This record gives sequence, C-alpha cells and structure tokens, in this order.
Amino acid sequence: MSGHNDVVVATERLDVRPWRHEEADRLLDILSRVEVVQWLDDGPPRPMADLDAAHAAIDRQHARSTTPPLGFWAIVPRATGVPVGSVLTLELPDAEAGEVEIGWHLHPDSWGQGWAREAAAAVLGRALDHGLEEVWALTHVTNHPSRAVAAAIGMRDLGVHTWWYEEPSQVFRADRVTHPRP
Repeated sequence: MSGHNDVVVATERLDVRPWRHEEADRLLDILSRVEVVQWLDDGPPRPMADLDAAHAAIDRQHARSTTPPLGFWAIVPRATGVPVGSVLTLELPDAEAGEVEIGWHLHPDSWGQGWAREAAAAVLGRALDHGLEEVWALTHVTNHPSRAVAAAIGMRDLGVHTWWYEEPSQVFRADRVTHPRP
C-alpha cells in the first residue's frame, strides 16, 4: 500500500488520493451500478463490466492525474480507509480553451453523508489555488443531489446549456476572483 504521501488534498474527515489497484473491486462495485453511471456522460448508462475494466480505469486515472491540478481520485474517509467514490478535475470533452470540469460520484451506500460536498469543495479550492481561472461543473438536469453539491460548494448556476455535451446539462461555474475560499 502506498503511504500517506499520495494524498492530493485532505479535509477534516477524508483524504482525496489516487485509486489503488487493491481497491479495484470497490471501484467496480461503484461503476457497475446503473444508479451511479446513469449520471455520467451522455446516452444510455454504461456500467463497468468486470475487474479487468476496473484495473484499466485505475491505470487511465493515474495517467490523467500527472499534471496538477488535473486528476481523478478516490474519496477516502479516514475512519474506514474504504473509498466512498471519486472526485475529479479534468478537461471537458471538446474543450475549446482547455476548460476544466469538477465532478464526483459516490457508491449508493455513501450517499447523503456530505462526502461529495466535502471532497469537491477541497478539490475545487485546490484547482483555483493552483492557478486555474475557472472551474465548471456539469450535471444532468434531473440530478438534484449533484446540483445541490455544486451549489453548496459555492458554484454559480448558469442554467441549462448544451455547450460540451449533446444532452442538456445544468452548468455551474466557479472562478478564482469571486469564489469564496476558507
């Protein structure tokens, strides 16, 4: 197991750090669930197929996490050490100017406990402190829990748009100048 030095950001209750291969079964458990993947990407839900896909995803995530503040990480409560989900800051698909989005998804056994809000707030602050001028969050219009997280971490609701995805998204934005930080 890697040591504490791989923590990207820590909060009062949790660490945000890279997914580990020994956690592939937990990642599979999260991303094989329709109730989770229905909110990711456009089109019909695409549940993760098997453990091989989870290991491949972990490798992809590590490769996408080499240039701060971009990355894809596990949200890990220190009390249990078991990831409850993921948080990410990655370039949007078809980004014309390198626009970066923040996103999150959790295992249903961890919904409603404030993990997404806590992790996303810390990762958003890190991204803005690292020099990004702005960070976007896009949620499915009907994904009320994720919309609530974006609002709770101080992102401004810009309404419904089709700027980066074919399907309409609820679009939120935070910028370095006006975003409140602790």
